[in-house]
Amino acid sequence: MKAVVLAAGQGTRMRPLSESVPKPMLPVADRPLAAHTVDAAVDAGADEIVLVIGYEAEIVREYFGSAYRGVPVSYAVQEEQAGTADAVNAARDHIDGPFAVLNGDNLYDPAAIDRLFAECPAVCAIEVAEPSNYGVLSTADGADGGADRVTEIVEKPAEPPTNLANAGAYAFPAEAREWLEVPESERGEHEITDVVARVIDEYDVTPVTLERWLDVGRPWELLEANEWKLAELERRIDGDVSEDAHLEGDVVVEAGATVEPGVVIEGPALIREGAEIGPNAYVRGATLIGPDAEIGHAVEVKNSVISRGTSVSHLSYVGDSVLGRDVNFGAGTNVANLRHDDADIRFTVKGERVSTGRRKFGVVAGDEVKTGINASLSPGLKLTTGVTTNPGETVDRDR
Repeated sequence: MKAVVLAAGQGTRMRPLSESVPKPMLPVADRPLAAHTVDAAVDAGADEIVLVIGYEAEIVREYFGSAYRGVPVSYAVQEEQAGTADAVNAARDHIDGPFAVLNGDNLYDPAAIDRLFAECPAVCAIEVAEPSNYGVLSTADGADGGADRVTEIVEKPAEPPTNLANAGAYAFPAEAREWLEVPESERGEHEITDVVARVIDEYDVTPVTLERWLDVGRPWELLEANEWKLAELERRIDGDVSEDAHLEGDVVVEAGATVEPGVVIEGPALIREGAEIGPNAYVRGATLIGPDAEIGHAVEVKNSVISRGTSVSHLSYVGDSVLGRDVNFGAGTNVANLRHDDADIRFTVKGERVSTGRRKFGVVAGDEVKTGINASLSPGLKLTTGVTTNPGETVDRDR
């Protein structure tokens, strides 16, 4: 079965992190977000991966190439962002039999993707407490009293028929290739659920329940994705680690990374190739220190994503934050990650302040942000690409 992986979205809710890197290519543990989806498809037996690309597509091509883990990879270009059915239709010329559709910005329970392929036609679902916020699957007994079948997908119903939310993963019969051209929805998009509706009319469609699933759409969900995948690491020390450093739990130090004397690292944590952890630094989970990043003397980093080439200078604190590529935090920069009233941290998404649902959340810094020495950064702060701050400045508004 071919697996069509959707990786063309611009990720506007993830900005500034997605301004120059496609959201599906943002780092989650030791690989891009989309690679976890592709791995799940390969493990489930996909004989070809078709990546639908658009924005900053060259980054995707460079990573996956023409083959990934021995499985051929081909590419389809979505010219306009006109919905999920439009994205799959862009891959139409690559489809010649049963095919799966997976979102490149979702994390899936791999065992469920294996079952999705086996049960084709099928739809993945996740049990949720508030199903009215999602597209919800209606189900009925299958033929001859067998397994359940999907009878309908209803968008955000006032009275949900089940607690099974549509998880955006589908296995289609070959005939569905001819049903990809669907009319625009009320949102002005071509929705893949309209294709699913046609399949439901023609076939018994099996609901496949995921044990775990995450739609990674906003910066704090990138933190959650890393918390999930870093927790799956097994301890491995391949880099240069001082005898006077203390590594506790599931810590991975990749070849080419350096850990200086006096460092304490509490897992789960991943120190990637070329990274340097300076003397007496304290890194605690779940934390990703990206390739060629530098953590200076006596810096503390907690539950954060530090991207490629970023430097956090000495005597700084970074907690529950996401720093983009080539950021430079001047010495003594401190991130606040907790409100005095203990309320959930709010963050700006597409111009609107929304709750992250997290008690602790720090700063999201786009690529090449630079802070002056002794800068203080407030909880839920967004620093857009290339922004600078003054020495000693307290920053409590987005920039």
